[in-house]
Amino acid sequence: MVKPGNFETIPSGRYSYFTTSTSSFAPGQTGSPGTPSPRRDWLALALLMFPVLLVAVDNTALTFALPAITHALEPSGVQLLWIVDAYPLVLAGLLVSMGSLGDRIGRRRLLTIGSTGFAAISAATAFAPSPEWLIAGRGALGFFGAMLMPSTLSLIRNIFPEPGRRRLAVAIWAAGFSGGAALGPIFGGWLVEQFWWGAVFLVALPLMLPLLVFAPAFIPESRDPAPGAVDIPSVLLSMLAMVPAVYGIKEVATQASGPAGFAGIAFGVAMGAVFVRRQHSLKHPLLDMSLFRNRVFSMAIGANILALFSFNGFILFLAQHLQLLEGMTPSAAGIAMIPALAATVVAGLVVVPLVRKVRPGFVVAAGLAFSAAGYSLVAFGNHDGGPSVLLAALLILALGVGTAETISNDLILGSAPQEKSGAAAAISETGYEVGALLGTAVLGSILTASYQQNLRLPAGVEGALPGHTLHNAGETLAGAMDAAAALPAPLAAALREASAAAFDSGVHITAAIGLVLMTAAAVLAAVVLRKVPKAG
Repeated sequence: MVKPGNFETIPSGRYSYFTTSTSSFAPGQTGSPGTPSPRRDWLALALLMFPVLLVAVDNTALTFALPAITHALEPSGVQLLWIVDAYPLVLAGLLVSMGSLGDRIGRRRLLTIGSTGFAAISAATAFAPSPEWLIAGRGALGFFGAMLMPSTLSLIRNIFPEPGRRRLAVAIWAAGFSGGAALGPIFGGWLVEQFWWGAVFLVALPLMLPLLVFAPAFIPESRDPAPGAVDIPSVLLSMLAMVPAVYGIKEVATQASGPAGFAGIAFGVAMGAVFVRRQHSLKHPLLDMSLFRNRVFSMAIGANILALFSFNGFILFLAQHLQLLEGMTPSAAGIAMIPALAATVVAGLVVVPLVRKVRPGFVVAAGLAFSAAGYSLVAFGNHDGGPSVLLAALLILALGVGTAETISNDLILGSAPQEKSGAAAAISETGYEVGALLGTAVLGSILTASYQQNLRLPAGVEGALPGHTLHNAGETLAGAMDAAAALPAPLAAALREASAAAFDSGVHITAAIGLVLMTAAAVLAAVVLRKVPKAG
């Protein structure tokens, strides 16, 4: 017997993930897949785009506010990375827990709670007086953000149970994420220039209002009809696995071989192993490990992680390059990146009809190969002639991410039973956030370490700067640019040249790593997913 939503061999010998199952909508809700209302369904999807846009805008707007934050709060290199990573770190550690919680208490209810909390914390974080405050605020945003994304994706799975409409809905969902990423730099850059860096956090307030007002009328509630109790030790174990491991990665990358870094990685891996063993022993696990027995599900998760790993790592250093080395304002840098970021929207929508003619596995592999090609331009290209090479590389990379992410997300949702849609969506979102987290943590840490190790201060600079300014110059590229502004013209030019060369050395290293990972992922996706049939 073929279980609903599972990827199994059927009598013809082919594989299929485009199967549906009975609805898991909760009794008393106002709509169900059994009695579809297309207009209502698409209105519900439109409302679900608001939290998606919020998360995407928040992430990219912050990236373009980093130089202003560095100037205002003077964080160290490690603190700057934690400002970026505190949000995805907490979010990734809680996504599975929150997805499971949504299955139990209702996905729409969890979405409402998360939206309210996210807006409130955003308003408080906008006025952070110190790096520590900002890091704490970003962590709190991760807590409420973990309630948003799995809720949106699992609600889409229940509102659109038919494979064809669901695939289009997932493409629109992914396009909203990419569109928000494109909007973030422009809107965020304008806010930074017109007001101050904290204004980028205030965009949460207007974006959440339509959802909170209209969600009860248009978004049907859904939940797992037999969820079981939440296992608190599993929640704690998931956090104990993520936080120390990422801390360890940062320490190893920035401190070369510090024992604390290796200890953190080892502890995180050990807690991860305990977490997995516990899930196998529970009647109602927090994370249903049986989902990973499905090769389509597992490979699609891997594609998610690697695609976002490459994309976020690229955006991190490109935003700094455009503003600090090319001299662009935040909004001008954001505008320069619009064609590439918009390409992810176009690619995500174009591949929906394409999978009716081409096997989905080859589409995912092609997307990952595009990402590899983008990184090859950076690894082997010349960055001294302006930003054109880097922007062209971003365009190619964005086309690949948009292609791979849309189809891999549909593979994830389509291969899981509908009553486990919250868990499947949470795992999919965990792939998003782990990829984003590792992209900034690993590639960002390598970039920072390479800068610090390769910076050679010109003669005369050390005696011309106060101690804390000199320290900041050795920590980050932004610190060096600020220090150069306080020096006489010849010394300033020499410091800018030395810091640019040190930063560029790290860019080549991270690009080479991205190239190798994307190439390997493309080959693996083509092999593992080759038997997934074309869409019906």
